Order: sequence, then structure tokens, then C-alpha cells
Amino acid sequence: MASLLVVAACGSDDSGTAELSGVVRDPAPVVDGTTLPSLSDPGNEVTFRADDGGIKVVYFGFTNCPDVCPTTLADFSVALRRMDPALAADVDLVMATVDPDRDLDVLDRYITSFVSDAQAAGTTDEQLLLDAAEPFGASWEVRRLDDGRIEVDHTPFLYAVDDAGRLLLTWQFGATAEDMAGDLETLLTREATA
Repeated sequence: MASLLVVAACGSDDSGTAELSGVVRDPAPVVDGTTLPSLSDPGNEVTFRADDGGIKVVYFGFTNCPDVCPTTLADFSVALRRMDPALAADVDLVMATVDPDRDLDVLDRYITSFVSDAQAAGTTDEQLLLDAAEPFGASWEVRRLDDGRIEVDHTPFLYAVDDAGRLLLTWQFGATAEDMAGDLETLLTREATA
């Protein structure tokens, strides 16, 4: 997966303006073939497709993550605050847990502590979760150590999806709030003029 992301180059739009800081895969994978149960609105499903003209940012992580998840989500929260408020209103965030045994009851409170209207998604159906994550290229491993502690390794990326369910951009861990804000404004402007 890492080699796939390295091969995909950062791109600019067709007119050659506004280079993006995130990774663009060409062709853009379609990622909205599977839904996950909503933890924010029980009984409903979370789709990996933005509202018309918007961008949905997707993150596969877990609440007990000591550093990568909270850093990534805090940086994303700052990115939204740096954006023009009218454009930021067209960005939604959904976090899907890769550690459902510990997260299903707490993920909604966790993700909304970073972005107040974010959505939480999760399931104990491992195959359903794998099916949802596969088109993104997201992966993880949950291990129980001999001393009983649980360790989770996961792909630490944020994914920007458009209203056709296409993965437009991937931000690797360490992307700055400024870069994410700029990329989102560029993507939303493109969506508005497409």
C-alpha cells in the first residue's frame, strides 16, 4: 500500500493551478460501495460519499490511540477553522473504528470532541469493516499482548471523498492544518465549477 501511495504523485488541476499537498490516485478509486452502521445515529448507515457539492473526510482509527489519532484529528479540526466558513460548512468528517470491541460505545463522544458534527461509524462484523476499508487502502492489526495489553497498528491517513463516492485525495500522517485547509478549499472550488 505504501508503494501505491508513493507512486501516485501530488497533482494540480487540469488548468495547472493550485497544486495539492495530498496524494492523488489516478484513476480515483470509488469507495462508497459499502456502508457501516452509524454510532452517532443508531439504526442508520454511514455512507462514504459526500453530500452534493461537498467533501466527506474519512478516517479509520481508534479511541485508545496514544498519539497518531488525536494528533491527526486535532490538526484536521484546526484546518476546518482556517477555512472560509462557507466552504468549511461543506466538509463532513466520519471516523470508522478499527477497534470495535473497545470503541463502539465511546467513538461518537470521542470524534465529536474534535469536530462537533462529525459522525462515528463501526461494527463488530469484521468482514463488513474490511469491505468498507479496502477501496481506501486502509489496513490495521489489533493484537493482544501476553500481559493483556492491546496494541493496534493502523493506516494513519485521512481520505477526502467527493459526492460521487470517489477518493480524491489522501493526506498522510503529518499533513499540516494549513495544507489540509488549502487542499479542501481547492477541491470544493473545483466541485463548484465542475
